Amino acid sequence: MPPLATALQTCDMLLIDGLHAFEFTCDTSGLTIECMDGRQLRRWSFTPEQIAAARAEGNDWLLDDAQAEHRLVLMSAFRAPEDDEDEADLQEPADR
Repeated sequence: MPPLATALQTCDMLLIDGLHAFEFTCDTSGLTIECMDGRQLRRWSFTPEQIAAARAEGNDWLLDDAQAEHRLVLMSAFRAPEDDEDEADLQEPADR
């Protein structure tokens, strides 16, 4: 399994402690995650050292910070095909 920093480069979304997060950045300064929990904006920040120390547990990653251990699940979004031909195949013929 690749290290967490590498795996984060290819995912579109993640779960952190059971919350869906679409807004996250992972670069040389670390990992920053934001998501809404009801009406509350939640933020997490992890240093490069904490990311390097993350432990894989099945498909999940366990990350420690000063307050607690956090569970990350990396996910990829489904994408619609970019081919216009697919749309044309789905349309009914005009003579019907």
